[in-house]
Amino acid sequence: MEHQFNMLLREVRKEYVGNGPREITTRFVGNWVISEMKGNLTNVEHFMISSTEGQRVVHEARTKLVKQIYKDPVVMKKFEELTEAKIVNIFTDIDLETDTAMTVYVFDKPIN
Repeated sequence: MEHQFNMLLREVRKEYVGNGPREITTRFVGNWVISEMKGNLTNVEHFMISSTEGQRVVHEARTKLVKQIYKDPVVMKKFEELTEAKIVNIFTDIDLETDTAMTVYVFDKPIN
């Protein structure tokens, strides 16, 4: 299940962001699915984060974009069909220094 979830996550990120994470680790903990993604930033974003303003812009754009992705009912349906559960909340953030993003999906029931 982790592998299938990672493949779907990479596919969605690649489609909406333009590139997918280099490495994804996903864990299922009760009704939470926690995904850690490394290698998210594009070459342009790496250049931009060399300044404080660039860091702010990239962080804001990345977090807003990811939240926007999950407002798409087609995307939500793909994750819900895979897990056979309904997503009730999503939390996401990215650490620009380590190029590591974390997304926590909260479902309406435990994922097996």
